[in-house]
Amino acid sequence: MFAASPIPDTEPPRDCPRCPRLVALREEIRAEHPDWWNAPVNAFGDRHAWLAIIGLAPGKHGAHRTGRPFTGDYAGDLLFATLDKFGLANGRYGCRPDDGLELTGAVIINAVKCLPPQNKPTPEEIRTCRPFLDGQQAALPDVKVFVALGRIAHDSALKLFGVRAANAKFGHLAEHRLPDGRWLLDSYHCSRYNTNTGRLTDAMFEAVFARAEQLRDG
Repeated sequence: MFAASPIPDTEPPRDCPRCPRLVALREEIRAEHPDWWNAPVNAFGDRHAWLAIIGLAPGKHGAHRTGRPFTGDYAGDLLFATLDKFGLANGRYGCRPDDGLELTGAVIINAVKCLPPQNKPTPEEIRTCRPFLDGQQAALPDVKVFVALGRIAHDSALKLFGVRAANAKFGHLAEHRLPDGRWLLDSYHCSRYNTNTGRLTDAMFEAVFARAEQLRDG
């Protein structure tokens, strides 16, 4: 069982051919693990969300395996626990797409839909995938705040909304008013590396969502 997208008309096809390097990796893993999702990963959450979380790309043993963003690897442990604390998740996160978890008021979309080697998409791959990110944000008219998890998500969002990078530098808890009046809020990515090294603590991550609530209500 894999998670359905809340905005299915915006998703790429399962065999999206746009990025040859990512297609080659997908085919390689399909041969090795035919029971995995092995396809572009859908958005997950509430189509009427006020908060949209922009992730980087699927992880090999996380979303690329399970078919749901941040599901099955460490980053999801912190993300979904934090969303639950802020009333944005219902149910218990069980590291699999059939655990019954639902998001309320929040949705997760990715800057890059497919698994990149070493979790590092090229600039061309990010650019090639941006039309899907654009289509998804456009299909979420109730979003008031975007949270970018990491610099790649931040930079992709700036290009999406026509904001010059020099005018909106990435930094944890940095906030940027978008041309349409909505907000982009930055966070260090909730990866195991960032939390293990102390670059990102639970309190720092929670502060992002507390500020997002303030921006929504402001």
